Order: sequence, then structure tokens, then C-alpha cells
Amino acid sequence: MSGIAGIARRYPTGIAVDSLARMGAAIQHRGPDGYGFYVGQRVGLAHVRLSIVDITAGAQPLTNEDGQIIITYNGEVYNHRELRLELEGRGHVFRTRCDTEVLVHGYEEWGVDLLHRLDGQFAFAIYDRNRERVFVARDRFGIRPLFYAQRNGDFYFGSEVKAILATGEVDAALDPRGLDEVLTFGAARPPRTPFSGIASLEPGTYGIWRDGALWLRHYYELDYPEAPEEPLDVIEQLDEIMLRSVGMRLRADVPVGAYVSGGLDSAITASLARSASPYTPQSFSITSAIPEYDESLHQEEVARAVGTAHTASVIRQDTIAHSFPDVLWHAETPLVATGPALMYHLAKLTKESGVKVVVGGRGADEIFLDSHVFKEASVRRFCLRRPESLARQRLFERLETGCHEPGWEALRRFLLDVGPTTDPLFSHLPRFLGSRIEGLYTREFKSCLGGIDVIAELRASLPTRFFGWSSVSQAAYLEMTTLLSPYFLSSHGDRMTMAHGVEERYPFLDHRLFEFASALPTGSRLRGLHGKGVLRRWASKTLPSLVTRARKRETRAPYAQGFFLSTSPAWIGDHLTPEALQRVGIFSPAAVGGLVRSCRSGHGTPFGENRAIVGVLSTQLWHHLFVESAISVAPLPVRGASVLLTDGVPNFSPTTNLQSHADIGN
Repeated sequence: MSGIAGIARRYPTGIAVDSLARMGAAIQHRGPDGYGFYVGQRVGLAHVRLSIVDITAGAQPLTNEDGQIIITYNGEVYNHRELRLELEGRGHVFRTRCDTEVLVHGYEEWGVDLLHRLDGQFAFAIYDRNRERVFVARDRFGIRPLFYAQRNGDFYFGSEVKAILATGEVDAALDPRGLDEVLTFGAARPPRTPFSGIASLEPGTYGIWRDGALWLRHYYELDYPEAPEEPLDVIEQLDEIMLRSVGMRLRADVPVGAYVSGGLDSAITASLARSASPYTPQSFSITSAIPEYDESLHQEEVARAVGTAHTASVIRQDTIAHSFPDVLWHAETPLVATGPALMYHLAKLTKESGVKVVVGGRGADEIFLDSHVFKEASVRRFCLRRPESLARQRLFERLETGCHEPGWEALRRFLLDVGPTTDPLFSHLPRFLGSRIEGLYTREFKSCLGGIDVIAELRASLPTRFFGWSSVSQAAYLEMTTLLSPYFLSSHGDRMTMAHGVEERYPFLDHRLFEFASALPTGSRLRGLHGKGVLRRWASKTLPSLVTRARKRETRAPYAQGFFLSTSPAWIGDHLTPEALQRVGIFSPAAVGGLVRSCRSGHGTPFGENRAIVGVLSTQLWHHLFVESAISVAPLPVRGASVLLTDGVPNFSPTTNLQSHADIGN
């Protein structure tokens, strides 16, 4: 795992190594084990390395034998051993054991069709000097990030936005529609970001840049071809896929740990990792000091049942507020929830324990239909068939849908009145509209939106095949594309773990497992209010009983409460003053003042208001960190590079202290 960045010029005017060194410095937290550069007349590449596979010989950028194919790569290709054998059989000669070189030779052999052969989580850029083009790609589910910008025909890219901004050639500016998506959906939908002119490469997509133009293509798209009946050997098939997926994700030249939340998904991955590992893996969990959010007992029970060496950390109520500026710096986007802060501290704990690779359970809820949104949508549909039935409405209490929060009766009416069952977004409308954010915008900011309704945009962008799926599969698609990829795998996942140089791997996000599950009948995964049906049946035959009995749990964090304590840091009040709100110009000081008074009153805060105040506060802080303040980083010292490749750049004089230097010019 690592961080990548680069620049491609429309005209061969040369790339300044200092620009690449600043890009690398901006994301060095992603790769603290080394860095390298390729400096060419038209293209420059930077790489910061987290060494996991072939620690001694896997430094990047890396080339093929004649130096015509150059790659900078972030991720893991789990089937690299099998691909290597196939490529060697076709005459390719390898110099390293790393998966990076498999991509180089795979591109030589198959071109962009290489992507269909890869099993992994990745983002990379390949400079093909023969065709004078740059090939960029991202994995199927968007586990690893890749951002890009275009200015006057020049192309900039990086694992994080701050790498692009560090060049000094791309300015940070607010995209009102991107921000509106963040505050409406919880995250901006790729390719949109909250930064104007900076895009996120969509999951399952590749791009070809050449002569100042970028062409984008999808190579993988989600589909739900539900079968009418469950296969007779469904458990055997699932067993084979799960064992293979976990086994593949244990491939590393360093120990692989596990995250344990106390629920079924992480218990499964930790248990399989323990049984497949020759040593006792370390497991990690984090919980809150607030009793209602404390899951430590369940986490410890699962760790004992699985047999891992467990380490846990308890987060105080004010810790989130104190660390939130660091969290937002790494997330690079406003947030409407504080969960990423817990992941940030979990990754910190992991790194301090000497572990830099872990497996986690993310993806199981979305694939095996156990997310809260699926059950809530089922209850809403059931109630709307007989809206006068109070008995049916009592089913909401079994979902714990805020039935003990202030304003529960209003919330229940909202859930039933939010939209008709014929709306293709029916399942997610309560979540999309729940932030109550639009009423907080200033008149001027609303005018910047130009009357655009991002929910209507989402509705219009749904693929044709969406309308042939069942309502549950439609909800699963929305969950995968609006929440899993842009939020849970990004600001809640990659950005928090890689802030500390920790790589998280997701066995449930194996494309073979997704395709297997999406082809099952809905009832195999969700029956009534019980999700993960087939997964639980499989687990009951193969795993300890305590693991299979683990009830659904999420790593939860308090929302707004922790920002309004006597021990809260001063930055919070500074960004919520009328003057600060007026300066930024997004939110109405009067409307925000009402929210703040409600939060400070000490009374319970409804879910929607929680999201709204976190959204306002994080937007104000994000604007200060990225828009009002220029990204300024000292460049990585070129003399410390593990790799420096040059291509006949005039007046370039590499230092003699480089560990590896080569001129690959013709």
C-alpha cells in the first residue's frame, strides 16, 4: 500500500522534480517507508511506499526491461502469484517478487484488459512511453482512491487531493454542488468532490490521457441477477469463496492483524484469519467511554472466542472534538458523522502496536443485506400497505429507529410520508433528507446551486438495468454507490487508516463474493427483519458458536454532544460565530445559532439535527483548512529517494547519494 501522484503535460516542457517532491510530501503519511520519482519531459510520477510485499526490492516507480512502461501503484493485487506464473509462461522475465511488477508485465501483455484479471484493491497510473499516454485505473468497488484535475490540457492526479494542491498549479475552491451532495447523502458521489475542478475517479473505471485529453471508461459495473431459487450447494460455494478471499488477503511479508467490532462480520474475518495464519494474529478494537456507546465487552468476548491477541482503546467524550481537525485534514471532505474519528484512533492504536496490515468486515452488510436501511425500507413498505394500522407501525420499535429519541412521533410520520413506494429512491429518502441541511443555507449559497436538486440528479442518473431489479436490490445498489464507496471506504476507511500508514483489507469485498451473493434470491440474504441469512447458516457450520451468535453492531460515536462540552477546544466556537459563518457564506448565522443553542441546552438532539450541526461545523473547518489556507509543504529531499528515474530532462543533476538512479532516455 502506498500513495501515488503525478503530472502529465500536454506539451513536453518538462516536469520539475520539486513539484513531484511536494506532491509526495503531502501524502507521505500513506507511505512512510520510502519514496521515489520518475522525472520526464512530459510526465512525472511520485510514489511513497508502505512496504508490505517484497520489502527489499519493491520500490517505485518501477519500469519494464526497456524502460518504456513506468508505473506508480497503490494497493494490493492478491492474485499476483498466479498472474506471475501465467506471464512467465508467456516469456516475461521478472526482477522482483512484488505485485507491482505483475501490473507492468500484465499491461505489456494484455493492455487495459489486464483490469479484468486483477483480484484486489488498487489505484495506479502507467506511463506508456511507446504510445505517449497515461493509463489510470481504480478497483471495482473504490477501495483505493484516485483524484484528478485538468488545467489547460495538463493532467494532475494523486491518492489524495492535497497532493494535487501541493503542486501550486491547482487552486482549492468550493464546488457548491459537491458540498450539497456531501451534506445530503453523507458523501459526494464520484466523480464529484467538494473541490471545484477536482474529480474522483469512479470505482471500476479507467482513464486514458493523451495529448491533453482524458477518456474515461467503466470496466466493471454492479449488477443483481437474482435467481429464483437458491443453489443446493450454496453453503459449499460460499465456503470456498470465503476461504479463498480471506486466504488471499493474508498474503503479505509482514504480519496481518484484524479489526474486531464485536459483531458478526469482523468476527468472521478475524476467525478465518486466525485459522489460516501460522501465528496468533493481533486484533484491535476501539470503543467509547460513554456507556451507551461502549461495546468493549462484546469485542473482548469475540476476540477470546476467535483466539487473537487483543488490544483495545477507549475514547473519551471530548477526544473526537480535539482530534477532529486532524481527522478532517485527512478526510479532505466535510462530514455529517463523527465515526471517522473512531477509525482514525483505531488506526493509530494499530500502528503504535507495530501492525500495518489488518483485515476487517466492511462490505458484508451491503452485500448480504443487513444494513439498517434495508430493514427500515421493508417496514415502511409493509406499513404503507395499511397506513392506518398502528400495530404495523410498532415494527419500527424493533428496528431501534430512534424510537427513544426526542420527536419520535414526528420521525415516525416522516418515515411514512417521505415519499411514495414507487420512487426508485424510496429506501434511502429518509437518509438523504434527514440532515435538514437545506434550511440552513444562505440565500446566496442557494443561488450558487442554480436550482439543482442533487436527489433528482441521482434519480436521473440511475442505470437502465436498475429498474429491472427487485426493490431490495435497488436499495443495495444505492447503498453501495452512495454510502459504501464514497464514505465507508473513503473518509471512514482508507483516509483514516492510511493517515497512520495502516492498510485495511476487506474479504467481503471480493468481486467473486459480491457476484455470488447478488445472484441469490433476496430471501437467502434478507428474510423479514433478519439479514445475512445464508452467511449465518454458513458461519454456524464452520465457526465458533459465540461468533455466529454475535448480533449486529457498529462502531458508534456520539454526534454533536462531544463538541459542546466544557472541555471542548476553542476552534469549535471560533468557526460558529456569526462573523465566521458570514465570511464563509454557506450557512445562515441565525439558523445555525438555533441549532447550536439546542445542542448546548443539554437536551437530547434528534438524529437529523445531529447530522446538521456536524455538517455545518465540519464544513466551516474544511473551508478554513483547504480553501482559506494554501497547502504548503516542504518537498521531500530528492537525495533521500529510493528510486529516481529520469528521461533526458535538461539541466537535471541528480545527487550522488541516491540509492537507485537511472537515466532511461533513449
